[in-house]
Order: sequence, then structure tokens, then C-alpha cells
Amino acid sequence: MGLLNRFLKVLPNPDARRATTLESIQQSAERMLEKGMALEQQGQADLALQLYDQVVGIAPELARAHFNRGNILMDRGEVQNALEAYAKAVMYKPDSASAHYNMGNLHSHLGNTRAAIEAFQNAISLKPDFADAHRELGRVFQDAGHLDLAIASYGLAVGIDPKMSEVHNNLGNALMDSGDIDNAMVSYGRAIELNPDSPAIHHNHGIALMRRGLLDEAEKSYRRALSGDARLPPSARAQILNNLGLTLRDLNRTKEALSTFELALQNSPDSADVHMNLGTTLALLGHQTAAILHYRKALIQQPERADTLMNLGCALRELGQIDEGISAIRQAIRIQPDLLVAQSNLLFTQLYLSSQIPGQGSFEARSFGECASTLASPFTVWPNSCATERTLRVGLVSGDFRDHPVGNFLEGALSALSSQLHEKVIFFAYSNHLCADQVTKDIQKSCHIWRSVVGLSDREMAQRVHDDQIDILIDLSGHTAHNRLAVFAWKPAPVQITWLGYLASTGVSAVDYVLADSWTLPSELENQFTERVWRMPESYICFTQPAQITRLGPLPALSNGFITFGSFNNLSKINDTVIEQWSKILSALPNSRLFLKTVQLHDPATRKMVQDKFYAYGIEAERLILKALVPRAEYLAQYHEIDIALDPFPYTGITTTVESLWMGVPVLTLSGNSFLSRQGVGIMTNVGLTDWIASDLEDYVRRATFLANDIPGLAELRCNLRQRVIESAIFNTARFAYHFETALRGMWAEWCSASQRNSLNNKNQLTPISIANISKH
Repeated sequence: MGLLNRFLKVLPNPDARRATTLESIQQSAERMLEKGMALEQQGQADLALQLYDQVVGIAPELARAHFNRGNILMDRGEVQNALEAYAKAVMYKPDSASAHYNMGNLHSHLGNTRAAIEAFQNAISLKPDFADAHRELGRVFQDAGHLDLAIASYGLAVGIDPKMSEVHNNLGNALMDSGDIDNAMVSYGRAIELNPDSPAIHHNHGIALMRRGLLDEAEKSYRRALSGDARLPPSARAQILNNLGLTLRDLNRTKEALSTFELALQNSPDSADVHMNLGTTLALLGHQTAAILHYRKALIQQPERADTLMNLGCALRELGQIDEGISAIRQAIRIQPDLLVAQSNLLFTQLYLSSQIPGQGSFEARSFGECASTLASPFTVWPNSCATERTLRVGLVSGDFRDHPVGNFLEGALSALSSQLHEKVIFFAYSNHLCADQVTKDIQKSCHIWRSVVGLSDREMAQRVHDDQIDILIDLSGHTAHNRLAVFAWKPAPVQITWLGYLASTGVSAVDYVLADSWTLPSELENQFTERVWRMPESYICFTQPAQITRLGPLPALSNGFITFGSFNNLSKINDTVIEQWSKILSALPNSRLFLKTVQLHDPATRKMVQDKFYAYGIEAERLILKALVPRAEYLAQYHEIDIALDPFPYTGITTTVESLWMGVPVLTLSGNSFLSRQGVGIMTNVGLTDWIASDLEDYVRRATFLANDIPGLAELRCNLRQRVIESAIFNTARFAYHFETALRGMWAEWCSASQRNSLNNKNQLTPISIANISKH
């Protein structure tokens, strides 16, 4: 027995030998792993990777080796191989939060959004305080458009580690994309405190400030961004300069903006953004030809860019190339059908067409209204009391509370309204432009509340109007620049009107009325409007007397020996048909001259274009006086050089007509078949100059030549025309204020009556509930 036992002790044990071998391999693999890690620390990643490869070959269960392999492969850009390595690491060590995190980064790099989200969420479930994982999860959510989830993830990240400036910056970006600009600015502020030299953060902060309308602060942020990192790449520098240029432009420092965009272009010559913004700035300065050049360069880089095509169309319109402008704007709408500003520009540009297709304008206006309504969630309940004689809260919405035709018409009327009506009507102004001048200050004096709505979303602005309990909200822009028609689609006030700024239908069904008079908008034209027509008894407009009373001059024909016709209207209104008829007038009076003044005419190429158009009808350039726009006082004085003003058509003058009459210069106008084309009819009728209204083109030319031959009559009219105008309804602010309040009261009474009827009908339609039918459950 003892011998057998001794024999058994010395016999080899296969299981023990196998275990010893495995242990030896394991130890060897771990030593190789440690050596590889040491090599990594020494910067010898290639040698380390070779060792890791050997380790996973002999000991695949060593998750750390797979993880380290993944790190090196990821650094080398071998994304797919790295992803496979991390997957192996997770297979052998499922609780490795770091491996899940790295897999998330790689899936994100590959565009595998769902897999990236799952990987980051796995990492967070294993390590809830994993700030980096929360950060990257937020980034993936943000890239996927899930802004609420991104904001939540970024919030958790900075809650864990408040010193992550990058995350505060990203949180700001997500908040701004979601429309929460105020909290975005707070996040950018925290990011700047942590990293005050970051150009990117200052740039983003500048964008938020600009959107909120804090332009001076935005300029400072952009300049700090530019003065930050000297290694800023040219493309990034161009982007900052581009936004600085936009800010300077909005601050009305247009020439500074121009030079800033030019500097941006030097840093990024092919930037579509910079070319487009340089184009819009040149257009503001009246350099339409140069603007078009930059728009076309932008379109070479981004041919399907809707906003550039729209701006190109507007520039072509300003040069009088209406058909080409409409074509470009229509192309923009085809690319981006919900771009409301493009639809507005199309409607506005079509007003300049010399021949209108019946119903075309109202059809496309309705299309705009339908599009705007799909983007809105209209209010259906208002807290306003239905008392008809109480103080009315009236909101005025415009971007033109300044030295602008709308501001010039509104200023005197509003002053009279606020002084005569006392507490019968109080005015709230919702200003959509940051420009302020003396006209702005005068309008502010007549308003109880002044609110800037620059940077507010449609939803935010609509809510503000609703919270202000506005009874009647008045649009003063229509489809002109800086309009907020999309807000009217939210129906923030129970009664909504369009008045003064636009001479056609808005197309927005939530706008209840258009204010007009019987001369400008007779009943047979009502079918051109989605709004109901509310007519004032005399004139629907009332002009403000110029602050500087420019003296009247004698009839220039008395000293010149010939008649000088003139028009200070925008060049866009002077279409080919207008040029043809004006050429006929000049041909009928061989010694006569034509004086044109408009902002576009400081451009030599534009002047040459105008001269060529007249020359095609036999009118030599010497008979044309072409001048650019000048400050208003000097501008009015130049009426001393004109005997008769010619009104263009179908887009007639309004401000220019009244100013001409004020300066003693009668205006020949053509009666048309639209609200737009009958503005001259209304003005001239109210002034008592109905013999200056032509019925058709032939009559227009005939009257011009007949009136021009009556030099004594023109001289006499020039002497008394200003007084005649002052005594008319066009300047009688007191009478206008009375008629305006009567109109507002009438509209409000109609709404109160309808509201009370609806309330009664709803009560009558209530179905009593039987107690026996109420379920016990």
C-alpha cells in the first residue's frame, strides 16, 4: 500500500500540468500587457500595438489589451478596427464604461447615431457621473436635432463638472437653436468666464446677442473673438468678420460693414455667405450692379441657395428688371417653399409689373397666407373685455418707425390721435427695426408702450401681443421689408388690420380688415382682397408736414423757357411702359427735359442703362437730368427745378406725390384698376386736382402736353398749391384722428357683437347631462 502511494505521488498529473501552463501563459500575457502599456507611455505606440496583438492572440480574455488596442487604432484613424477592438473589450468586460464611451465616439464618427446613443447611455448607466459621456451624448442628440434631449444631457454634464467651458458653449448652441436665446446667453457667459480667450465662444455669444438685437454688445463679442487666438484659421476668421459685418450693417454703419465684408472675403474668397452679405450691403448703398455680381459668385458656390436667389431677384427689381427679378425669386421659392420672406418679396415685386394678370396677385397672396397659417398655432381665446366704449388698446407693428414713408405718414396722425383721444385709445408700438432717428423719437412720444420685437420669434412676439391684451393689432408693413405678417397668422389680437405700408392684400386670413377710402379702393376691386375693406370717409392717409419748411420757388419754366418734368420715385417703378409714355411726352415737347432722382442713379452703370432705354424711343441723354438721392431738406429743394411731376404706373407714388404737391409741383397721375394704381387718384381728388388724373395712356400723354402748354396756369397753381394741400384731408390730422377713431370703434363694435353672439350660441348648444347617465366607475 505504501509503495503504491509513493508511486501515485510521482506520477505526472495532466490537469495540474495544463493549469500550470495556462497560468504561465496568463502571466506572460499580463507581463506583455504591462510592457505594452509602458511602451505606450514612452510614445512607442507601434511597438505597444504589436505586443497587444500578441496578447489578444494568446489571452483573448484580457479586456484591457483589447481596450488599449482600440485606443491606438483610434489614434491612427483605423476607426472600424478600433470599434471591433472595443467591442471585444466590452464582450470580456461588459462593465467597462470607458469602452462603451469610446465605442460611442466611434459610432458617432461613422454616423451611426442610434448605436452611438446606445453606447453613451450604456457608459452612463455604468458610471452616472461620467461627465464626458453626458457631454458627447448631448452632442449626438444635438446633431440629430433632438434639442430637448441635448439640452438635458449638457445640463447633466455641467452639473457634474461645472468647469467644462466647452459644454457650457455647446449648451448655449443647443438653447439658441431651440429659440431660447436668453438662456443661451447665460451659458455663453459661463463659458467665457471659464475660457475668456476662446474665439469660438465669443463668436457664438455675439450671434446670440445679435439675434436678441443687442448689437453694440454683439460687436464687442465679435471683436474679442477676432483678437483672441492668433492661430485662428482664415475660414474661421472670415466667419467672424462676416457676422461682425452683419452687425455693423444693422447698426446703420453700412460703409464699415462693407469694408468688413471685403476683409472677410480676403480670408475666404469662395465663401458664399460673405459674397451674399457683401451683395446685400452694396445693394443698400445703391450699388445694385455690383451686388448682383456678388450674388452670382455666391450662387456658383451654392447654386441651390434660396436666400441668395431671393436677394438677386430684389437687386434685379431695383434696376427695373422686374421679369428677371421675379424669375429669380420664384426659383428661390421652388427650392424652399416655406421661405415666407421670399413669398413676400415675390408679391411685392409683382406690384411693379407694367401689366397685371387679373387675380394673380390675390391668388399668390392667399398662398402666402396658407403657408403662414401652417406655421402658426392661432389663439382662439382672448382675455379682452367686450365693452364697446372702454379704452381701446391698439398695437402698431412696423419696422419703419423712422424717417421712412410709413414713419412720415404716421408721425403727425399718431400725434393727433394720442392728443385728441386722450385715454380713449392707447397705442402700443412693436418695433421690428433697431434704427432710430428723430421721427422715431416723435412717434415714441405718442405711444404708451414701446417694445422692440427684433430677434423675437413669431411665437414669442404673438405671445407678447396676447399678454398685452391688445384689442386691435395694426400691420403697417404688408409684404414690405421688416414685416411680421407671420405673427398676424397667430391671431394674437381679436381684431387685426393692415394699413398704410402695403397696397394690396396680405393674403393672411387672420387679418380682418384693410383700411382704404372710396377713391383708392372702390367696391368693384374688393374681390382682390382676403381682408374686408373698411373705408375712411375722406382719405385713408394723412401726411406729416416736413419739419423743415422749405420755401417755394417760382415756376422754373419762366426762366428756363422750357418745361421740366420730373419724378423722384424709385427706379423700379419706372418700367418700360412708363419710359415709352414719358418719351412720347418729351417728343411732343421737343425742348422739354426730364429730371429723375432716385437712390440707384449714383451708379454710372445704372445711369447708362436708363439713358439707353430712353434713347431707344428717340430721347437723347442730354434731355435727361439723372441724380442720386440726397438728404431730405436738399431733396425737397430740388423740386424748385421741376414744373410738372409725372406719376409712374401701375406702382404710383404716394410720399413723392404728396411731397411734390407740398413743394407747389402738380402731379399728373394715371387712374388704374387696383388699390396700388389708384393712390394718385385719392390724393389728387382730396386736393381738388381731378383734372390731373388721366383715364388711360393716351389721355395721360394728351393731358401732359396740354397742361405743359399752360405756363400762366402752372405759375398760378404753384403759388397757391401748398396752402391748398394744407387745407385738404391729406394734411388735416385733427379730422383724420376723428375718422380713424370712428373706424377703430366700428371694427371693435363688430367684434364685440360677434363674440357675444358666439357666446350665446355656445350656451344654447350645451347638452344637459342626466345624472342617471353618469358612470359610477
